[in-house]
Amino acid sequence: MFASILRFISKILFRVEVRGLENVPAEDGLLIVANHESFLDGLLLCIFLPKKATFVVHTSTFKKWSFRQALRLTRHVEVDTANPIAMKKVIKLLESGENVVVFPEGRVTATGEIQKVYDGPGFIAGKTGATVLPVRIDGASESYFGRLSRHQLKRLFPRVTLTVLPTTNIVMPKASNRSFPTGKQRRRIAGEGMRSVMQKMLFQAQKSRTLFEAFLDAVDKFGGDYKLIEDLNEVEETYQDLLKKSLALGRIACKVSSSGEVVGVLMPNITNTLALIFGMSAFNRVPAMLNYTSGAAGMQNACIAANVKTIITSHKFIEAAELENVVANLRNLNVVYLEDLRAQFGMLDRAWLMGYALHYPRLAMETNSPEQPAVVLFTSGSEGKPKGVVHSHKSILANVAQIKSIIDFSPTDKFMMVLPVFHSFGFTGTLLPILNGIKINIFPSPLQYKVIPELIYNKGCTVFFATSTFLGNYAKFAHPHDFNKLRIVVAGAEKLNDEVRKIYSEKFGIHILEGYGTTECAPAVAINSPIANLIGSVGQLVSGMEAKLEAVPGITNGGLLHVRGENVMLGYFLFDNPGELNSPAEGWYNTGDIVEIDAQNYIHIRGRVKRFAKVAGEMVSLEVVEHIANTAAPDHLHAASSISNAQRGESIILFTCDKKLKREDLQIVAKNLGLPELAVARKIIVIEEIPLLGSGKTDYVTLKQMAEAA
Repeated sequence: MFASILRFISKILFRVEVRGLENVPAEDGLLIVANHESFLDGLLLCIFLPKKATFVVHTSTFKKWSFRQALRLTRHVEVDTANPIAMKKVIKLLESGENVVVFPEGRVTATGEIQKVYDGPGFIAGKTGATVLPVRIDGASESYFGRLSRHQLKRLFPRVTLTVLPTTNIVMPKASNRSFPTGKQRRRIAGEGMRSVMQKMLFQAQKSRTLFEAFLDAVDKFGGDYKLIEDLNEVEETYQDLLKKSLALGRIACKVSSSGEVVGVLMPNITNTLALIFGMSAFNRVPAMLNYTSGAAGMQNACIAANVKTIITSHKFIEAAELENVVANLRNLNVVYLEDLRAQFGMLDRAWLMGYALHYPRLAMETNSPEQPAVVLFTSGSEGKPKGVVHSHKSILANVAQIKSIIDFSPTDKFMMVLPVFHSFGFTGTLLPILNGIKINIFPSPLQYKVIPELIYNKGCTVFFATSTFLGNYAKFAHPHDFNKLRIVVAGAEKLNDEVRKIYSEKFGIHILEGYGTTECAPAVAINSPIANLIGSVGQLVSGMEAKLEAVPGITNGGLLHVRGENVMLGYFLFDNPGELNSPAEGWYNTGDIVEIDAQNYIHIRGRVKRFAKVAGEMVSLEVVEHIANTAAPDHLHAASSISNAQRGESIILFTCDKKLKREDLQIVAKNLGLPELAVARKIIVIEEIPLLGSGKTDYVTLKQMAEAA
């Protein structure tokens, strides 16, 4: 009866919602694991879960008088979760058929995000073979029973949700397995398994919604007055400002397009661009993010593939970026300008906005399904004509949740985003902070190598996403103190240069986290994190993704990576079949990359299938060719390509910015690294600069043309 009273009070005060009770199995002997958001967590699990259980209480918690009194009301056992030996008490309980509740993080979170996961809970799960029942607690950290700092969101009675996820198991290697001979190593493997369960739980508990609904949830959670975003104009705008712009721009987009239409967006990294994206989402228009660095032909081909008829842009942007000739050369497209459309936003539109839409945005929006297209991003065209990559609301939000379940971003952070929003890394990387109450500065061009480090310093930014090429250029101009507040730097879109990693470590004291992604996966596929970082790898698969390797003739180490998960695209729009969706077979996406996956599930990229040259019957990775050059001349940029050769099959050509680099230097480095002579470029061509795409990647199409011309 006392539990019923507490349950009633909790539902009134915290509006507790319990989801997924159908996932609770009938049998007992369950190991129930939950994230630790507040000092209410134990009470909530005790009164809302339909299973009687013994709670594992950390020794430090048991020392507090108030908790000792509360614990008298339920079964509990006192242990140190950091000590696997002490967990023997819990093992006995599980083996006797009792249910046990444990918080693998050991303590209440101070950030609202995942913390260190102790090995002990994973050890008992692996040792007993117990069924693990994950429970996600959401919202309790915002109460005054949580440990968030005074700068973070606090509410007297926040809404709390308990989500019960499907059961799982943790397999621990047997003692007889020679790969993991020691008990310490076996416990560590089991601990990694529990960390994976916790990360997957945080990802799986996300709600199904559209981009605009996710944005409205953030507005409700953090408040309209919350200062969120700042662009080149240096005006910090609130959620309410962004919502107002989104509704107005969405209404304007409706005047030049129909529901469900794919509309080109030709805009830079500014607040209005983000508002336009959310506004189009609200009214069921699909933004196709055009790469303005790809020239008239590139944009024209992209528009043909996605069946785009209308492009929304800005006079001010076109003039500033000197794109007048590019736009003039676009054919059979209706190019409209926001400045001109603003005049069409009349009195009735203003009355609708101020008197209705701002107050009831969920009623003003068009209904849409999370499974429907949300955005079209385009491949860089580094290997041919650009393809339109169609992502649903669900796939974009899934990737946001996957990244957030691995790295502990919080509202105390501040993002600096310089990657263009037309690039998948920039698109998802910009949405992540906006949808999670994290302040963000956006800058229109990543090429301002002197300006950006100064901005990071002046704005006190703590999180930075960039490519290896851009990071290397920022390091050349940055003062050692410019990056003093950066705590998370993530490199993606291309392989992280060892020299760039080294200079950030030595000059700035920053360990770059290397990740791996593709436009087709929205983009993150794998990523290193502060608590799981293996240098030389691109990290472990993000939560909720599965992978398989396909053997490739001529390549013995690794295979062709295929991935599947909620963040994988709906399909392609292709130039040869405009507007028709080509979906991946059974949800599996072929990345085109040769990878190795080690025993700890870290992914090591060996190169793209198309970036291998067959020289004298042997498959040679052009990535290895570039690695040799980078080792021989680390202060310069290099890129490799290949051409047909009647005698050798193919010949490798190295483009370099180092005028002094000789083939003999490459041969010495290859020998020292233990790499084959075939990986030494046959010919070296010195150029002033390596051609880059707008995303910062090397433009291999142009290099291939240069190689053939040479």
